Amino acid sequence: MQYILSESNLTYEGERFTAGIGALMIHPDGKPYHTFRTQTVLASGDNLRFVNCTFENTAGPGRIAGQAIALYLDGRNISLENCTLLGYQDTLFMAPLPRKEQEKDGFIGPTETEPRTDRTYYFKNCRIEGGVDFIFGGATAYFDDCIFVSREPGYVFAPSTPVEVPTGFVARNCRFERAEGVPDGSCYIARPWRIHGKVRLENCWLDKHICPEGFHDWGKIEAHETAVFEEYGSKGPGALGAARPGWVRFE
Repeated sequence: MQYILSESNLTYEGERFTAGIGALMIHPDGKPYHTFRTQTVLASGDNLRFVNCTFENTAGPGRIAGQAIALYLDGRNISLENCTLLGYQDTLFMAPLPRKEQEKDGFIGPTETEPRTDRTYYFKNCRIEGGVDFIFGGATAYFDDCIFVSREPGYVFAPSTPVEVPTGFVARNCRFERAEGVPDGSCYIARPWRIHGKVRLENCWLDKHICPEGFHDWGKIEAHETAVFEEYGSKGPGALGAARPGWVRFE
């Protein structure tokens, strides 16, 4: 079952939302679901608060199911506290979508024709699990005291921050952990879904699954001049011996 939470000014506490739709599955219209129709929950209401809630997409790893969103945020002033998000590829999407799609039907889904409105989201003490690009989108988002768990080799953040928006994803006092069996050096902190993507880490702890480079350019050489990837005060075994690229601000 997929859930659409479109009413505003509500608090959800202790709820569990589970579904299992992947991008490679076939929609009733005969097309694949693609990324933006897979979400377990679409939260499009304004002024929503989630406390002790779980959002899960059980479709499986991306190599089997393709993208599979657990939570799709597209409302104003949404916050999550002590929540758990479970998935593999594309666990959490935060609107807006990029202005242009790069492949046919790339944005097919419930908000593909909606205006690309700037959004800001807040996460406190949340646990987010995934594999490839499992936190992505164009929003400004603040993650305080959260845990990001890589369940397979991949990338944690994939921002598409609009060029005129000064702040993308900010992780403060967070932990980058891994599931059992994820190899050392097999995961990146971030790569730019669009070339102006922005990510900043402040005083985070990194396990050994984070590779020395930390950040990847997704083969977009121009992003070296346009993306803003910053990392300050990192600690833990994944921060030792760091060899971040020259286009990343690292202290």
